Amino acid sequence: MALALSKTTTTTTMTKSQNGVVGGIEEPYAFERFHVVSDESDHHYVSTNKPKKDGGADCFTNGGSRVYKKIMQEWKMLDKHLPDSIYVRVYEKRIDLLRAVIVGAAGTPYHDGLFFFDLAFPPDYPNRPPMVNYRSFGLRLNPNLYANGRVCLSLLNTWAGRKTEKWNPSESTVLQVLLSIQALVLNEKPYFNEPGHGMLGRAIWEKKSQAYNEDVFFLSCKTMLFLLRRPSKNFEDFTAEYFRNRANEILTACRAYASGHVRVGYYRNDGSSSSSMSTSDVSEKFKGLMKQLYPELVAAFRRTGASLGTAVEHLEVEKNTTPFRLVKERETKGGNDIAKKVIGKIKMVLGLKKNNKNKVGKSHPQGQLNSTE
Repeated sequence: MALALSKTTTTTTMTKSQNGVVGGIEEPYAFERFHVVSDESDHHYVSTNKPKKDGGADCFTNGGSRVYKKIMQEWKMLDKHLPDSIYVRVYEKRIDLLRAVIVGAAGTPYHDGLFFFDLAFPPDYPNRPPMVNYRSFGLRLNPNLYANGRVCLSLLNTWAGRKTEKWNPSESTVLQVLLSIQALVLNEKPYFNEPGHGMLGRAIWEKKSQAYNEDVFFLSCKTMLFLLRRPSKNFEDFTAEYFRNRANEILTACRAYASGHVRVGYYRNDGSSSSSMSTSDVSEKFKGLMKQLYPELVAAFRRTGASLGTAVEHLEVEKNTTPFRLVKERETKGGNDIAKKVIGKIKMVLGLKKNNKNKVGKSHPQGQLNSTE
């Protein structure tokens, strides 16, 4: 049945790329972006959304049901249109469940991180949106992603947004949900996802946003450690290989941020910044947290087999002794390229609908960025 999809899935290979996003076709390690697997035992919704032998859940096993057919359409769309930075696993015997990992985009405080989401289709899908749970490890690194795993987004009907922002049974898709989380939630300045932030003086809000990005990057690094200790099923090899490849870049970014050489979230692999600000003050709190966490990252990456060479084992930071200064440099395209590509992907996917009704500007207006509690 649905297993036939695995024969035609698109294969990508994990390689280092300048913008920090997985891509390319270089051996020795290949990981399919979309694949059907058999072990769903650690899925968040494995018990709560378990199909029954009778009643409404029959729709997940009856190949002739409307829900079954719709889920198969979703599989085909994911198999064909997933971007290089999102990987999905679906389940042979539990078509109602799905797991996705999103690679944090360059130019954001989430860069080089892995963010896992478990999804479950309701028995009356697509009348209702899928349920989504973020694997948070008890950390809250975004206003829209709660420590208990709740994902707050108008498209999921978990936030009281405008009608045009909410789930539309005739047009909304799981791919749209994943692309929205990547582009609109895991963005460059997540502080402004919170309603009310940024309504007054811009300077003070920008300063708060920068401080929030420091917290986000630290929590993203902590998430890396948790993922290496307890990787999600069917992503064990992927997780280890990903961080084995990205270890040097992540550690170099840690040093650049803690020293104030690069504004948090804007490190580029060539050592430059993708921000218009090339030098930034950083809080003593951030320096202290990163100094403590850095050796743990080094040890964890070494356990993956990462070739760190003469990488610094401990982070040396200096206390702020000079006034904060900003040095302007030539604006670079940097990390915003990823967000633009994702937005373009949303437009392309939604453009598949008749009459092109569901455009990004209509379904995901700026207001949806504030879809949180």
